[in-house]
Amino acid sequence: MQAADTGTTIFGNTVAELEGQNLRIGIVQARFNAAVTDRLAQACLAELEQLGVSVKHIDHVSVPGALEIPIALQALARRRDFDALIALGCIIRGETYHFELISNESGAGITRVSLDHETPIANAILTVENEAQAWARADAKGRDAARVAIEMANLLEELS
Repeated sequence: MQAADTGTTIFGNTVAELEGQNLRIGIVQARFNAAVTDRLAQACLAELEQLGVSVKHIDHVSVPGALEIPIALQALARRRDFDALIALGCIIRGETYHFELISNESGAGITRVSLDHETPIANAILTVENEAQAWARADAKGRDAARVAIEMANLLEELS
């Protein structure tokens, strides 16, 4: 599409392309804080289905915690049969530096996998101060992850 005055090419729509039909999506879910991550997954899967992604086109795997998410995403990305991936986890601040370490390293790992494999990854690892914040965000963040994955899969297809 051509921009009106600039002559530059603009990819993507000003409105997100959220058609999930025929897309293959991989989900990696951390089991740590399982009640919250299960809620994230339920919201994500419901939104994927609502947006047209067939259940048979979704691979959903679990790992022990947020630090293990990037390596599982990498294994899925290497298969090259996914249009997008989704990371689901929940890191709740404690009394030590461990929160920052896990948050930073899992996020950096996810970004690296995405860039190395040119695969969009929706990062829905909650990083919160307490459990109440996690519950308050779980449904919306799960739905957001589904929408981001679909939008980015469609955009990258348009760009290629």
